Amino acid sequence: MNRNKIVFLTNHSIALYGVRKELLEDLSKTDCDVYIVTPPDEKNDFFHELGFSVIERDIDRRGMNPIKDIRLISFYRTILKDIDPDIVLSFAVKPNIYGAIACNMLGIKQICNITGTGGTFLNNDFKAKLIKWLYRRSVKKSYKVYFQNDGDKDFFVENKMIRSNWELLPGSGVNLDNYKYNDFPDNSNISFIFVGRVLELKGIDEYLECAEYIKGKYENTTFYVAGWIEEEKYTKIIDQYKNKEIIEYLGFIDNVSKYIKKCECIILPSHGGEGVPNVLMESAAMGRVCIASDINGSRNVIDDQINGFLFEPKNSKQLIEKVEKYLSLDKKHRIEMGINGRKRMEKLFDRKIVVDKYMNEIKKV
Repeated sequence: MNRNKIVFLTNHSIALYGVRKELLEDLSKTDCDVYIVTPPDEKNDFFHELGFSVIERDIDRRGMNPIKDIRLISFYRTILKDIDPDIVLSFAVKPNIYGAIACNMLGIKQICNITGTGGTFLNNDFKAKLIKWLYRRSVKKSYKVYFQNDGDKDFFVENKMIRSNWELLPGSGVNLDNYKYNDFPDNSNISFIFVGRVLELKGIDEYLECAEYIKGKYENTTFYVAGWIEEEKYTKIIDQYKNKEIIEYLGFIDNVSKYIKKCECIILPSHGGEGVPNVLMESAAMGRVCIASDINGSRNVIDDQINGFLFEPKNSKQLIEKVEKYLSLDKKHRIEMGINGRKRMEKLFDRKIVVDKYMNEIKKV
């Protein structure tokens, strides 16, 4: 009997390792042949250790270069024709769109996961119109499309970028064993943390403005920033805020959970384009209160005033108001909000739900 062949298409090894690790480990226990198509990265050693074949290919994740993109489609088509997989699982915009084009040419089943749209559709400009056109001619014809929140799903349906070939997942889910509940820090200082790429779209400007105001008014507060600087203009800005002791900049760290433990609250002021933010799910699972902009994905995690607070995107004044409201609560109330977050993750966002969904689809091929 022929062994089933499964191909993963991704544009980021760290992301695949971070949120698909449990699925990959389950697949390693089957008799499937698994191929990972991903950019070069040290995390690829993990895939090799599981017995998977790794095909490395650089991908320009954010650029729109027609020649490079056509070459990527051709690359996908060549390797998929050679492997002849039973199913392809793709994540992120380019693997979804260009992988779907290649799969459609070859008659191969593909499951796309819309892990968020980034800033693509925040403005109805030429780029947004082009991406919509590409989705209609690629992912719309895929075997199945997974969405992480209702807002993205509704947007794709309204713009005719998919058929009825969709299903909804609870984001990427959170591993409740890895992210266990942790008691609040036992000190009088109240710490907040921003975790994510340092760029305008993630709301770093609003976070810094909030930190400056709150630090000036409440001495017993600390504001951390964890994540790599993706937009060069923030290198100098972050240095300025760090030198003025408004923030503590941690840079990119592998084990961010040890810093989340030190904090009572995580702040994600993203402008939009999220799937369901992993960092919010992970923080809530650890019993931390979440404050985030009221956007698709973030509002899935946060039950407003129950396990956190929502505020209008790009509105730093409102963010400051929510932080001050949080600071006005007694510690018992703040701890209770953290416990509510853990319960919400256990009920709705267990990663086992996501892994089981994928494994059931794979068993069908």
